[in-house]
Amino acid sequence: MYLIFLLALIFIYLVMAAQFESFVDPFIIMLTVPLSLAGALITLKFVQGSINIYSQIGLITLIGLITKHGILIVEFANQIFDGDKKISLNEAVMKASLLRLRPILMTTAAMVLVVVPLVFTSGAGAESSRQIGWVIFGGMTIGTIFTLFVVPAVYTFLSARRTQRKT
Repeated sequence: MYLIFLLALIFIYLVMAAQFESFVDPFIIMLTVPLSLAGALITLKFVQGSINIYSQIGLITLIGLITKHGILIVEFANQIFDGDKKISLNEAVMKASLLRLRPILMTTAAMVLVVVPLVFTSGAGAESSRQIGWVIFGGMTIGTIFTLFVVPAVYTFLSARRTQRKT
């Protein structure tokens, strides 16, 4: 199972590298995954949940949702930086982060609100619903907060070579 997971990560990285025509940008985008997973695991620990098949389904869903945030920031920063010859890398990533803040927050709010009924459900099968709900709730909330601060900083640090190409 670990081999399949590793191969899936490599495959996703290579597909994004081909799409972005860069080996740095997919790394920055995939950095959002451990940040959100940390948020999900912190939440599970806080609510005394466990890692089971239901929480793993929630983790897979979370990974798909949280990478969207990194893609939005990186893609817009690249477009702004490549489109305007007078703008610095720092200005491009700040502008991209501000422009994409609303869609990122709306996605997070929508997902968090959608899983609230799962978190507070009762009855038959409630335990499985709670696990999925808590993973997505905590992972999206904490992962989004981390993503909004870490991705622009890492993008600025790792994309410094892009500045040399521009001059």
